[in-house]
Amino acid sequence: MLDFALADPAQAGAAAPEAPRGRVVTGSWDALGAEASRIRLEVFVQEQQVPLEEELDPLDARCLHAVAYDPAGVAIGTGRLLPDGHIGRMAVRQAWRGTGVGSLLLTALMDAARQRGDTDVVLAAQLHARAFYARHGFVEEGEPFMDAGIPHRLMRRRC
Repeated sequence: MLDFALADPAQAGAAAPEAPRGRVVTGSWDALGAEASRIRLEVFVQEQQVPLEEELDPLDARCLHAVAYDPAGVAIGTGRLLPDGHIGRMAVRQAWRGTGVGSLLLTALMDAARQRGDTDVVLAAQLHARAFYARHGFVEEGEPFMDAGIPHRLMRRRC
């Protein structure tokens, strides 16, 4: 579990003597699947119109999942690490985007990959998110491709 200081997005720009604490938890689908799936359905199925049958898949049971919680204990973001070193299903609830939650989730998943001995991690970035992943050391590979009707680009980073 990773604890972190997290500002409430509604209070952006307001000075606070001490930021409330949030946390990122990693674990199995059995432990985190209910919260992770709620976030993924909200972000991918509702917002981005990804078909439900393409969003949830049998790989979830084999992945390490990360879920970020706000200071009140509400799940606000998620991602997963597949057994082959792919990071995927990165999703942050709209109100929390731009607050560092995605970076915390990505860091937790990269740390888990490194700890289990992966030499690199790879992900399929939606084109609009390439700059975010590049800031974390990911490098683009190959040509753009479509996944669930959304353009993506493969990106890789050494652990």
